Amino acid sequence: MHLALVGTRGVPARYGGFETCVEEVGKRLVARGHRVSVYCRTEKGSSPLPAEYLGMKLIHLPAPRKRSLETLCHTGLSIGHILGHRVDTAIVFNAANAPWLPFLRAARIPFATHVDGLEWQRARWGKMGQKYYRTMEALSVRLSDALIADAVGIQDYYREEFDVDTTLLTYGAPILEPGTSNRINGLGLESKKYHLVVARFLPENHVHMIVDGYTKSGAKYPLVVVGSHPYAEEYTRQLHALGDQRVQFIGGVWDQSLLDDLYANALVYWHGHSVGGTNPSLLRAMGAGAATNAFDVSFNREVLGDAGRYFSSPADVRALAEHAERSSAEIAGRGIASVQRAHLYSWDDIALGYEALCRRLISGEQRRSSGKGRRLGTSRTQSFGYLPKVGA
Repeated sequence: MHLALVGTRGVPARYGGFETCVEEVGKRLVARGHRVSVYCRTEKGSSPLPAEYLGMKLIHLPAPRKRSLETLCHTGLSIGHILGHRVDTAIVFNAANAPWLPFLRAARIPFATHVDGLEWQRARWGKMGQKYYRTMEALSVRLSDALIADAVGIQDYYREEFDVDTTLLTYGAPILEPGTSNRINGLGLESKKYHLVVARFLPENHVHMIVDGYTKSGAKYPLVVVGSHPYAEEYTRQLHALGDQRVQFIGGVWDQSLLDDLYANALVYWHGHSVGGTNPSLLRAMGAGAATNAFDVSFNREVLGDAGRYFSSPADVRALAEHAERSSAEIAGRGIASVQRAHLYSWDDIALGYEALCRRLISGEQRRSSGKGRRLGTSRTQSFGYLPKVGA
Protein backbone atom coordinates (compact mmCIF):
# COMPACT_ATOMS: atom_id res chain seq x y z
CA MET A 1 0.00 0.00 0.00
CA HIS A 2 0.95 3.64 -0.44
CA LEU A 3 -0.52 5.70 2.36
CA ALA A 4 -0.28 9.34 3.39
CA LEU A 5 -0.14 10.58 6.99
CA VAL A 6 -1.34 14.17 7.05
CA GLY A 7 -2.40 16.84 9.55
CA THR A 8 0.54 16.76 12.00
CA ARG A 9 3.84 18.63 12.35
CA GLY A 10 5.54 15.60 10.88
CA VAL A 11 8.62 13.66 11.89
CA PRO A 12 11.03 13.32 13.60
CA ALA A 13 8.56 13.47 16.49
CA ARG A 14 9.45 16.47 18.64
CA TYR A 15 6.11 17.88 19.67
CA GLY A 16 3.14 15.76 20.72
CA GLY A 17 1.11 12.59 20.54
CA PHE A 18 0.17 12.79 16.87
CA GLU A 19 3.78 13.14 15.81
CA THR A 20 4.83 10.24 18.05
CA CYS A 21 2.08 8.10 16.52
CA VAL A 22 3.14 9.00 12.96
CA GLU A 23 6.76 8.09 13.68
CA GLU A 24 6.09 4.84 15.54
CA VAL A 25 3.38 3.57 13.21
CA GLY A 26 4.94 4.89 10.00
CA LYS A 27 8.32 3.23 10.50
CA ARG A 28 6.66 -0.09 11.31
CA LEU A 29 4.49 0.05 8.20
CA VAL A 30 7.60 0.75 6.12
CA ALA A 31 9.26 -2.27 7.70
CA ARG A 32 6.26 -4.33 6.59
CA GLY A 33 6.80 -3.29 2.98
CA HIS A 34 4.43 -0.34 2.59
CA ARG A 35 5.14 3.12 1.15
CA VAL A 36 4.48 5.86 3.71
CA SER A 37 4.42 9.59 2.87
CA VAL A 38 4.45 11.97 5.84
CA TYR A 39 3.54 15.65 5.44
CA CYS A 40 5.78 17.90 7.56
CA ARG A 41 5.60 21.60 8.43
CA THR A 42 8.54 23.66 7.24
CA GLU A 43 10.18 25.70 10.00
CA LYS A 44 12.36 28.76 9.51
CA GLY A 45 16.03 27.92 9.47
CA SER A 46 15.37 24.19 9.04
CA SER A 47 17.72 23.57 6.14
CA PRO A 48 18.55 21.27 4.50
CA LEU A 49 15.28 19.38 4.78
CA PRO A 50 15.58 15.57 4.75
CA ALA A 51 13.67 13.71 2.05
CA GLU A 52 13.39 10.55 4.11
CA TYR A 53 13.28 9.48 7.75
CA LEU A 54 13.24 5.88 9.01
CA GLY A 55 12.16 4.80 5.53
CA MET A 56 9.24 7.27 5.36
CA LYS A 57 9.11 9.80 2.52
CA LEU A 58 8.88 13.34 3.88
CA ILE A 59 7.01 16.11 2.07
CA HIS A 60 7.82 19.53 3.52
CA LEU A 61 5.28 22.32 3.09
CA PRO A 62 5.04 25.75 4.76
CA ALA A 63 2.64 26.77 7.53
CA PRO A 64 1.94 30.22 9.04
CA ARG A 65 3.12 30.66 12.63
CA LYS A 66 -0.35 31.54 13.87
CA ARG A 67 -2.16 29.22 16.23
CA SER A 68 -5.61 29.46 14.65
CA LEU A 69 -4.33 28.93 11.09
CA GLU A 70 -1.20 26.79 11.29
CA THR A 71 -2.77 23.34 11.22
CA LEU A 72 -5.58 24.15 8.81
CA CYS A 73 -3.40 25.95 6.24
CA HIS A 74 -0.70 23.28 6.24
CA THR A 75 -3.24 20.48 5.87
CA GLY A 76 -4.87 22.31 2.96
CA LEU A 77 -1.54 22.45 1.14
CA SER A 78 -0.93 18.80 1.99
CA ILE A 79 -4.30 17.68 0.63
CA GLY A 80 -3.56 19.64 -2.55
CA HIS A 81 -0.28 17.77 -2.92
CA ILE A 82 -2.01 14.43 -2.35
CA LEU A 83 -4.50 15.19 -5.12
CA GLY A 84 -1.61 15.63 -7.53
CA HIS A 85 0.35 12.63 -6.27
CA ARG A 86 -2.11 9.79 -5.81
CA VAL A 87 -1.96 7.51 -2.81
CA ASP A 88 -4.00 4.42 -2.00
CA THR A 89 -5.35 5.77 1.27
CA ALA A 90 -4.79 8.53 3.81
CA ILE A 91 -4.96 9.02 7.56
CA VAL A 92 -5.96 12.59 8.46
CA PHE A 93 -5.02 13.55 12.00
CA ASN A 94 -7.18 16.08 13.87
CA ALA A 95 -10.88 16.68 13.31
CA ALA A 96 -10.10 20.40 12.87
CA ASN A 97 -8.96 19.53 9.34
CA ALA A 98 -12.47 18.52 8.29
CA PRO A 99 -12.94 21.42 5.79
CA TRP A 100 -10.48 19.66 3.47
CA LEU A 101 -12.13 16.24 3.61
CA PRO A 102 -14.56 16.87 0.69
CA PHE A 103 -11.54 17.14 -1.63
CA LEU A 104 -10.39 13.64 -0.68
CA ARG A 105 -13.90 12.33 -1.18
CA ALA A 106 -14.18 14.03 -4.58
CA ALA A 107 -10.88 12.42 -5.59
CA ARG A 108 -12.16 9.04 -4.37
CA ILE A 109 -9.24 8.55 -2.04
CA PRO A 110 -10.43 6.46 0.93
CA PHE A 111 -9.40 7.92 4.28
CA ALA A 112 -9.84 7.78 8.03
CA THR A 113 -9.84 10.72 10.43
CA HIS A 114 -8.05 10.42 13.77
CA VAL A 115 -10.35 12.61 15.83
CA ASP A 116 -7.94 13.08 18.77
CA GLY A 117 -9.50 14.16 22.08
CA LEU A 118 -12.22 16.65 22.90
CA GLU A 119 -10.55 19.72 21.42
CA TRP A 120 -13.60 21.90 21.92
CA GLN A 121 -13.09 21.62 25.68
CA ARG A 122 -9.65 23.23 25.53
CA ALA A 123 -9.79 26.65 27.19
CA ARG A 124 -7.27 28.22 24.79
CA TRP A 125 -9.72 28.33 21.90
CA GLY A 126 -12.39 30.61 23.32
CA LYS A 127 -16.06 30.40 22.41
CA MET A 128 -15.63 30.75 18.65
CA GLY A 129 -12.83 28.20 18.53
CA GLN A 130 -14.78 25.73 20.65
CA LYS A 131 -17.82 26.14 18.40
CA TYR A 132 -15.61 25.53 15.37
CA TYR A 133 -14.24 22.29 16.82
CA ARG A 134 -17.70 21.00 17.70
CA THR A 135 -18.82 21.71 14.13
CA MET A 136 -15.74 19.96 12.72
CA GLU A 137 -16.43 16.89 14.85
CA ALA A 138 -19.81 16.53 13.18
CA LEU A 139 -18.33 17.16 9.72
CA SER A 140 -15.64 14.52 10.29
CA VAL A 141 -18.31 12.01 11.25
CA ARG A 142 -20.32 12.81 8.13
CA LEU A 143 -17.46 12.71 5.62
CA SER A 144 -14.88 10.19 6.86
CA ASP A 145 -14.84 6.58 5.73
CA ALA A 146 -13.66 5.67 9.23
CA LEU A 147 -12.96 7.40 12.53
CA ILE A 148 -10.02 6.55 14.77
CA ALA A 149 -10.30 6.99 18.55
CA ASP A 150 -7.32 6.58 20.87
CA ALA A 151 -9.31 5.79 24.02
CA VAL A 152 -12.46 3.96 25.02
CA GLY A 153 -13.71 7.23 26.49
CA ILE A 154 -13.46 8.87 23.06
CA GLN A 155 -15.30 5.89 21.53
CA ASP A 156 -18.06 6.31 24.11
CA TYR A 157 -18.31 10.02 23.33
CA TYR A 158 -18.77 9.52 19.58
CA ARG A 159 -21.21 6.67 20.10
CA GLU A 160 -23.35 8.64 22.54
CA GLU A 161 -23.04 11.99 20.77
CA PHE A 162 -23.35 10.84 17.14
CA ASP A 163 -24.44 7.18 17.28
CA VAL A 164 -21.36 6.22 15.27
CA ASP A 165 -18.69 3.57 15.77
CA THR A 166 -14.96 4.28 15.79
CA THR A 167 -11.84 2.15 15.42
CA LEU A 168 -9.88 1.99 18.69
CA LEU A 169 -6.16 2.55 18.06
CA THR A 170 -4.40 3.80 21.18
CA TYR A 171 -0.82 4.99 21.54
CA GLY A 172 2.03 2.71 22.51
CA ALA A 173 4.18 2.70 25.62
CA PRO A 174 7.96 2.47 25.24
CA ILE A 175 9.25 0.06 27.87
CA LEU A 176 12.59 1.17 29.33
CA GLU A 177 15.21 -1.22 30.58
CA PRO A 178 15.56 -0.98 34.37
CA GLY A 179 18.55 0.91 35.69
CA THR A 180 19.46 4.31 37.02
CA SER A 181 21.20 6.90 34.86
CA ASN A 182 23.36 9.67 36.26
CA ARG A 183 22.28 12.18 33.61
CA ILE A 184 19.83 13.75 36.02
CA ASN A 185 22.79 14.71 38.20
CA GLY A 186 23.59 17.36 35.62
CA LEU A 187 20.30 19.01 36.58
CA GLY A 188 21.15 18.85 40.27
CA LEU A 189 18.66 16.05 40.90
CA GLU A 190 18.89 12.78 42.84
CA SER A 191 17.06 9.58 41.94
CA LYS A 192 13.68 9.21 43.69
CA LYS A 193 14.10 12.60 45.35
CA TYR A 194 12.01 14.84 43.10
CA HIS A 195 8.46 15.13 41.78
CA LEU A 196 7.98 15.52 38.00
CA VAL A 197 5.51 17.22 35.66
CA VAL A 198 5.82 16.97 31.86
CA ALA A 199 3.18 18.91 29.92
CA ARG A 200 2.51 21.68 27.49
CA PHE A 201 1.47 24.78 29.41
CA LEU A 202 -2.26 24.72 28.77
CA PRO A 203 -4.99 25.14 31.42
CA GLU A 204 -6.61 21.80 30.62
CA ASN A 205 -3.31 20.08 31.51
CA HIS A 206 -3.71 21.39 35.06
CA VAL A 207 -0.09 22.31 35.64
CA HIS A 208 -1.40 25.24 37.69
CA MET A 209 -3.33 22.88 39.98
CA ILE A 210 -0.28 20.69 40.52
CA VAL A 211 2.05 23.62 41.23
CA ASP A 212 -0.51 25.28 43.50
CA GLY A 213 -1.20 22.13 45.54
CA TYR A 214 2.46 21.19 45.76
CA THR A 215 3.44 24.68 46.93
CA LYS A 216 0.87 24.45 49.72
CA SER A 217 2.22 21.09 50.83
CA GLY A 218 5.02 20.25 53.22
CA ALA A 219 6.89 18.30 50.54
CA LYS A 220 10.66 18.54 50.84
CA TYR A 221 11.69 17.15 47.45
CA PRO A 222 11.63 19.61 44.52
CA LEU A 223 8.91 19.70 41.88
CA VAL A 224 10.55 19.64 38.44
CA VAL A 225 8.31 21.10 35.72
CA VAL A 226 9.21 20.20 32.13
CA GLY A 227 7.29 22.07 29.45
CA SER A 228 6.38 25.29 27.70
CA HIS A 229 4.04 26.54 25.00
CA PRO A 230 4.69 29.13 22.28
CA TYR A 231 1.26 30.77 22.66
CA ALA A 232 0.88 30.72 26.45
CA GLU A 233 2.96 33.60 27.79
CA GLU A 234 0.36 34.79 30.31
CA TYR A 235 -0.38 31.30 31.60
CA THR A 236 3.35 30.66 31.95
CA ARG A 237 3.73 33.82 34.05
CA GLN A 238 0.88 32.68 36.27
CA LEU A 239 2.51 29.29 36.78
CA HIS A 240 5.77 30.88 37.89
CA ALA A 241 3.84 33.12 40.28
CA LEU A 242 2.18 30.09 41.90
CA GLY A 243 5.48 28.34 42.61
CA ASP A 244 8.07 28.81 45.33
CA GLN A 245 11.79 28.03 45.66
CA ARG A 246 11.07 24.28 45.57
CA VAL A 247 9.55 24.44 42.07
CA GLN A 248 12.06 24.16 39.22
CA PHE A 249 10.85 25.21 35.76
CA ILE A 250 13.37 23.78 33.30
CA GLY A 251 11.53 24.43 30.02
CA GLY A 252 11.12 21.91 27.23
CA VAL A 253 13.35 18.83 27.12
CA TRP A 254 13.77 17.57 23.53
CA ASP A 255 16.47 15.04 24.36
CA GLN A 256 14.34 11.89 24.62
CA SER A 257 17.03 9.98 26.48
CA LEU A 258 17.23 12.67 29.17
CA LEU A 259 13.44 12.83 29.35
CA ASP A 260 13.27 9.07 29.87
CA ASP A 261 15.82 9.40 32.68
CA LEU A 262 13.68 12.07 34.32
CA TYR A 263 10.64 9.78 34.21
CA ALA A 264 12.53 6.72 35.45
CA ASN A 265 14.14 8.46 38.42
CA ALA A 266 11.17 10.54 39.61
CA LEU A 267 9.61 9.74 42.96
CA VAL A 268 6.21 10.55 41.39
CA TYR A 269 5.12 11.67 37.95
CA TRP A 270 2.17 14.10 38.03
CA HIS A 271 -0.14 13.88 35.00
CA GLY A 272 -2.72 16.66 34.71
CA HIS A 273 -4.03 16.12 31.18
CA SER A 274 -7.82 16.01 31.03
CA VAL A 275 -9.25 16.14 27.47
CA GLY A 276 -6.89 14.28 25.14
CA GLY A 277 -7.73 10.59 25.41
CA THR A 278 -4.82 8.16 25.79
CA ASN A 279 -1.77 10.35 26.37
CA PRO A 280 1.76 9.47 25.16
CA SER A 281 3.41 11.26 28.11
CA LEU A 282 1.45 9.11 30.53
CA LEU A 283 2.39 5.93 28.67
CA ARG A 284 6.07 6.95 28.54
CA ALA A 285 6.08 7.55 32.29
CA MET A 286 4.45 4.18 32.92
CA GLY A 287 6.94 2.42 30.66
CA ALA A 288 9.73 4.06 32.65
CA GLY A 289 8.33 2.64 35.89
CA ALA A 290 7.17 5.93 37.35
CA ALA A 291 4.55 5.91 40.09
CA THR A 292 1.89 8.25 38.72
CA ASN A 293 -0.68 10.61 40.20
CA ALA A 294 -3.16 11.66 37.52
CA PHE A 295 -6.01 14.12 37.12
CA ASP A 296 -9.25 12.28 37.75
CA VAL A 297 -10.93 11.79 34.36
CA SER A 298 -12.05 8.63 32.59
CA PHE A 299 -9.18 8.67 30.09
CA ASN A 300 -6.51 8.55 32.78
CA ARG A 301 -8.30 5.89 34.83
CA GLU A 302 -8.70 3.81 31.68
CA VAL A 303 -4.92 3.74 31.16
CA LEU A 304 -3.60 3.69 34.73
CA GLY A 305 -6.24 1.65 36.52
CA ASP A 306 -5.31 0.66 40.07
CA ALA A 307 -1.66 1.56 39.48
CA GLY A 308 -2.54 5.25 39.74
CA ARG A 309 -3.67 7.70 42.37
CA TYR A 310 -5.98 10.53 41.34
CA PHE A 311 -6.51 14.20 42.13
CA SER A 312 -9.09 16.82 41.23
CA SER A 313 -8.10 19.77 43.42
CA PRO A 314 -5.02 21.49 44.90
CA ALA A 315 -5.95 19.92 48.24
CA ASP A 316 -5.71 16.46 46.67
CA VAL A 317 -2.30 17.33 45.23
CA ARG A 318 -1.10 18.54 48.61
CA ALA A 319 -2.15 15.33 50.36
CA LEU A 320 -0.71 13.05 47.66
CA ALA A 321 2.62 14.90 47.57
CA GLU A 322 3.09 14.57 51.32
CA HIS A 323 1.99 10.94 51.28
CA ALA A 324 4.47 10.05 48.51
CA GLU A 325 7.46 11.30 50.48
CA ARG A 326 6.66 9.14 53.49
CA SER A 327 5.60 5.98 51.59
CA SER A 328 8.63 4.82 49.61
CA ALA A 329 7.65 1.12 49.64
CA GLU A 330 4.18 1.84 48.25
CA ILE A 331 5.63 4.16 45.61
CA ALA A 332 8.06 1.44 44.47
CA GLY A 333 5.21 -1.06 44.18
CA ARG A 334 3.14 1.34 42.12
CA GLY A 335 6.08 1.85 39.78
CA ILE A 336 6.18 -1.90 39.12
CA ALA A 337 2.43 -1.93 38.54
CA SER A 338 2.79 0.95 36.05
CA VAL A 339 5.24 -1.05 33.93
CA GLN A 340 2.93 -4.06 33.98
CA ARG A 341 0.05 -1.96 32.62
CA ALA A 342 2.32 -0.30 30.07
CA HIS A 343 2.87 -3.69 28.44
CA LEU A 344 -0.79 -3.58 27.38
CA TYR A 345 0.05 -0.73 24.97
CA SER A 346 2.24 -2.14 22.17
CA TRP A 347 3.25 -0.04 19.15
CA ASP A 348 3.67 -3.27 17.16
CA ASP A 349 0.04 -4.21 17.75
CA ILE A 350 -1.12 -0.66 17.06
CA ALA A 351 0.74 -0.56 13.74
CA LEU A 352 -0.96 -3.82 12.74
CA GLY A 353 -4.27 -2.17 13.58
CA TYR A 354 -3.51 0.75 11.26
CA GLU A 355 -2.45 -1.66 8.53
CA ALA A 356 -5.70 -3.63 8.83
CA LEU A 357 -7.78 -0.44 8.78
CA CYS A 358 -6.00 0.82 5.66
CA ARG A 359 -6.63 -2.49 3.90
CA ARG A 360 -10.34 -2.23 4.74
CA LEU A 361 -10.41 1.33 3.42
CA ILE A 362 -8.78 0.36 0.13
CA SER A 363 -10.99 -2.70 -0.38
CA GLY A 364 -14.13 -0.68 0.24
CA GLU A 365 -15.06 -2.79 3.24
CA GLN A 366 -14.81 0.28 5.49
CA ARG A 367 -17.16 3.00 4.31
CA ARG A 368 -19.06 5.68 6.18
CA SER A 369 -22.68 5.14 7.15
CA SER A 370 -25.07 7.52 5.42
CA GLY A 371 -27.01 9.94 7.56
CA LYS A 372 -24.42 10.13 10.34
CA GLY A 373 -23.04 13.40 11.67
CA ARG A 374 -26.06 14.83 13.50
CA ARG A 375 -25.59 15.41 17.21
CA LEU A 376 -27.99 13.59 19.48
CA GLY A 377 -27.65 16.21 22.23
CA THR A 378 -26.74 13.84 25.05
CA SER A 379 -25.78 15.24 28.44
CA ARG A 380 -22.52 13.28 28.39
CA THR A 381 -20.81 15.97 26.31
CA GLN A 382 -20.19 18.00 29.45
CA SER A 383 -18.70 15.24 31.60
CA PHE A 384 -15.25 14.69 30.10
CA GLY A 385 -13.25 17.72 31.20
CA TYR A 386 -12.73 20.20 33.99
CA LEU A 387 -11.17 23.63 33.38
CA PRO A 388 -10.78 25.63 36.63
CA LYS A 389 -9.36 29.11 36.69
CA VAL A 390 -5.64 29.43 37.32
CA GLY A 391 -4.97 29.20 41.03
CA ALA A 392 -8.36 27.65 41.74
